[in-house]
Amino acid sequence: MAKRWTAPAPGPIDGWSFDEVDVPAPGAGEVTIRVRAAGINPADAKHVAHARPGARFPVPIGYELSGEVIAVGPDARGGSGEVSVGDEVVAFRVQGAYATEITVAACDVFAKPARLSHPEAANLLLAGTTAAEMIQVTRAVEGDTVLLHAASGAVGVSLLQQARDLGIRVIGTVNPDAEDSAERVRRYGGLPVAYGDGLRGRVEDVAGDAPIVAAWDAVGTDEAFDVSLALVAERDRIVTIVDPERAKSEGVLWIAGARPESARFRDIARARVLELAASGALEVPVARTYPLADAIEAVRFVMEGHPGGKVALLP
Repeated sequence: MAKRWTAPAPGPIDGWSFDEVDVPAPGAGEVTIRVRAAGINPADAKHVAHARPGARFPVPIGYELSGEVIAVGPDARGGSGEVSVGDEVVAFRVQGAYATEITVAACDVFAKPARLSHPEAANLLLAGTTAAEMIQVTRAVEGDTVLLHAASGAVGVSLLQQARDLGIRVIGTVNPDAEDSAERVRRYGGLPVAYGDGLRGRVEDVAGDAPIVAAWDAVGTDEAFDVSLALVAERDRIVTIVDPERAKSEGVLWIAGARPESARFRDIARARVLELAASGALEVPVARTYPLADAIEAVRFVMEGHPGGKVALLP
């Protein structure tokens, strides 16, 4: 028997259950994976906090993982090619990653970049494909200067690295009381500026003569929206992943993995994000790991604090 975390009904994480489950043998086009690490993302809790269209409870928790293939069904071909028992892989856009074993569609399974540990690999693709989409929808290209809100967070760190690879200059907001956040932004090629009163002026000072042509918002504060609107001439080059209501009212972009257009792009983007990680151009800082049985504590840590990196569950 395997163990798996499930949300039996909409509600807070304290209502999740950790149960023994039968993992089905892989059918046509499927593989079974022994999970070595499960990535934790705020979406894991947010998507089951309330009833929503398309969510049929009980809902297995977790969208991404890293592990080892232990069974392969007929005609199964992974997203990066042939897949065999014993292969180390990552899987993303799956349901139920908070588990010891899982059977998933082989098309959502990719070879794990050898440079990454299992906890790092398990946290690569959700943040990485989100960041890739933010770059794509704002049409940012080599030579552009872009403002990034929440630059030291998981999506922010991936944005910094992907932008550096593309030759995009990024000015990133950080907590004025957290020098480690500013150092993280510098490490990954960004120019840190403290958020708070006077943010617009500080951004303009760092930008110099270069116009801010786009803005990436991963925090959703009024300050982030106001400064982005003041500095970016074209509203369709401002994107948020946090506040759809204000995005609609201000005429800026909002993206989310549950939206069909975002899902299509992120499926395609997985291969490129994995290539960057395999080449060493994209790292995944991991702040902490927890035993799988401590998932509620781990998710609470991610939701309530500033972890300083990604968090993984280890079966």
